[in-house]
Parts: sequence; structure tokens; C-alpha cells
Amino acid sequence: MGCDVLEYIVEPAKQIKVCADVDVCVIGGSCTGVFAAIRAARLGAKVAIVEKQNCFGGVATNGLVNIWHSLYDIGNKNQIIAGLTEEMIERLKTVDGVYVDLKSPTHAYYLNTEELKIELDNVIKENRIIPFLHTFYSFVITDDKKITSVLIENKDGRSAIRAKFFIDATGDGDVARDLHINSYQHDQVQPPSACFYLQGKIKNSDLADMILHHGSEVGLDDDWGWSGPLVNSELTLRVDNHVFNVLCNNAMDLTLSEMEGRRQMRALVTLLKKYGYPSEKYNLISSCSHIGIRETIHYETNFKANEMDLLCGTKYEDAVLNGTYRVDIHHGDQNGITFKDLTGKMVTYYGKRNKKIVGNWREDLSLTGDYATYYQFPFANIVGKEYENFIAVGRMIHADASSFGALRVMVNLNQLGEAAGVAAYLAIDGDVAMQKLQGKHVRNMLRKGGSAL
Repeated sequence: MGCDVLEYIVEPAKQIKVCADVDVCVIGGSCTGVFAAIRAARLGAKVAIVEKQNCFGGVATNGLVNIWHSLYDIGNKNQIIAGLTEEMIERLKTVDGVYVDLKSPTHAYYLNTEELKIELDNVIKENRIIPFLHTFYSFVITDDKKITSVLIENKDGRSAIRAKFFIDATGDGDVARDLHINSYQHDQVQPPSACFYLQGKIKNSDLADMILHHGSEVGLDDDWGWSGPLVNSELTLRVDNHVFNVLCNNAMDLTLSEMEGRRQMRALVTLLKKYGYPSEKYNLISSCSHIGIRETIHYETNFKANEMDLLCGTKYEDAVLNGTYRVDIHHGDQNGITFKDLTGKMVTYYGKRNKKIVGNWREDLSLTGDYATYYQFPFANIVGKEYENFIAVGRMIHADASSFGALRVMVNLNQLGEAAGVAAYLAIDGDVAMQKLQGKHVRNMLRKGGSAL
């Protein structure tokens, strides 16, 4: 649902001051954006980064999603992800800010996201990146097939950042939208969830029964969800519900999603206070400052990721991402979720305990031989078709619905951010269009910078 257009007004023309003149401007301060900025800065670029919230980290910090998945291949034998993701984990270890669970193939690192905020601040300052917090991207200025500047809004009013290269890490592709790059959305868009910290213990099996029998009293459906521990805390992270029938790159849908997400939090705590364990004191302690958006819109590039190449572990000479996180599709209309592992295992859950369907996609396709132990993603996927000094990187990636379900998680998008930062530097250093860069060269530079490629 969008805002109705009542009429149009004309904004008076005015001069806009330039507040920064840099080599690389990153719009969006998630870990994807921050890692892009760091990579470019460490290679010698002068970098500015723009973030609308009060801290960097995106879904990890503002959304409270505290899990980074495994850095190892299937079976935990070989490390396949390193770079800035590993560096940040090691930095958090020095402040007791991470809990490592290598026994789990999916939930490997639980982060103290408050400490992550501080470490991201530190690494931005260490690399002399110019930060703009509480700052909104407003519009983009172009000259033929090059971007010359972006307009921003903050406490100083409207100003411009001029740069040689621009990276859109907004998640929803706000800059790509204003450049009118071809876009699309999947038939079923993965719905968002609002995370919160809960005081008081409850077994997920008992909560499932509670929702099934009493959820209607507080307006909660039998919806699939998950929970996890917080580092050095008795609190738990709860992600028990979705907000359906919204598209969060739309202003009104995003507004209503935030409000519905908070309503769901209180409803769950109300239910726990009435039907939970008498020995526990249940309270909503902290809510996300931004709902966890899984998906909105996608923008076309030179390569579209697809399910079979990902699940079968197709390798690329210009690979800039390694991953093992399974295909993970939150249903847009059925209160369920589908997982597909590289091993062939496939399972769909409906509700918390309502229904479970198990299968094997490899057997369905009559595939024999060894399964892939990890998958890759090529540089060509983040190379756009039009603008010479622009990359859009994040959950707006060009991918079919299934491969997107695996690629969208943070340990994967972190790597794409690093690739974008390296590519930006190489394009500037070689005075070439983004489309002329050799993916193998980007990959080699990533390896020199610590990536496990």
C-alpha cells in the first residue's frame, strides 16, 4: 500500500553545498556497506559512508539479528569464508562479544550486537572513513552514464557528496531506483520479522502449544519462528512471527510493518504472562529499531543467480563469494518455511508444530555422486549494465527466489560488500568503467586482503 498522490508542488531551485568530495561514496551503513568502505579505504581510496540510523551494522545491530552463519564448508573441514567477517569476529572475541557454536552447521557465531556497533565505529575511524550517521540519502545526480554526486539530508539540511564511484548498500536499492535500473520482485516476497529481547524462559515446544491453543486471544497466528541466545545474558532473542502482505520498500507498508511487529511482541509477552511458567517473570526488554527486512525488490545485472548452480556448487573463475548457508525461504502466505541443504535434504515447516514435510531434492532430480561442500557467486552478478561508476550490493541482488534464500544472509552479503569496495578502487585506479573490470583481478585483490577465495 502506497501513499496516495493528492497533487504536485514545485520545489524551488537552489544551490546545494558540497559537504564531501571523495573517491568512493557508500550509501547504506549495514555490514555490507561498512565492509565495502573498509576495503576501498585500505587500498588507498578516500571514502565516505552514509547511514540513516544512529549506528552502523544494519540488520545485525538495528534489527537485533545476532547470528553470523558458518565460515566453513559442509562438515566443518575447510574454512571458505574469511576477510572482514572473520576479522570482525576476532575483534569481538577480545571484548567477550561473541559466542562460537561450531557444532551447528548454520548458527555458528552469536554476536553481542551492542559491541558490534562499537567495533564498526572503531574500524571506520581507524581507516579514516568519513561517517555520516542520522543522514538520509535523498537523490542522485548523473551526467550521461556516470553519477557525479548524491544529495543527502541531515541536521545540517540538504547537501551533496561528490565522488568518483558510488556503492548502493541501502538494501532496497534506493539509488538504483532513482537511476531507473530495471527491477522486479518475486511472486512470493519473503516477509519481514520484528526481533526483540525477552526476559523469562520458555521452551519452544511449550510456546508452540500455547500459540496453537491460545494465540487467537491476542491476535497471533500459528506462525513459524525462531529464537536464540544472547552473549553472556539470561535474555533470549525472539523472532516468532512474520508481518505478511507488505513490501517494505514502500513507505506506508514499512510504517505499518514496524507497528504490527511491535504489536506482535507485546501480544507474545502478554500470552506468556498468562500461560507461561509461573516461576518466570516475563518482560519485553528491548525491541529492534528497524524491522528485519528479508526481501523487497531486485535489480538486474549481468548475471542472475539460480537455484541449481547454487545447490550443485558451480564454481566460477571470478568468484567473490563462498557459502554454505542453506536455501531458506520464508513463505509469503502460508506461515511456513522451506529449507534445502546442499546434501539434498529438504524440509518444509508450517506453523510452529502444525505440519512438517521432508524430502530430498537430489533424489527428486535423480542426481548421483558427491554433493557440493560449498557454493560460489561470481563478480558478474554485481556488475550493472548501464552506469560506469556504480554498484548496487545487498539483498537487492539479481537472483531467483531459491538462490536468493541462501545468498541473502549476512555472511554472504558481507563478502559482496568487500567485492564492491575492491571493484570501486580498481575502477578508479585504472580509470575504467565498472563493466571493463576483470572479475579475476577483483578476486585476486580480495585474496590479498584476507578473503578465503
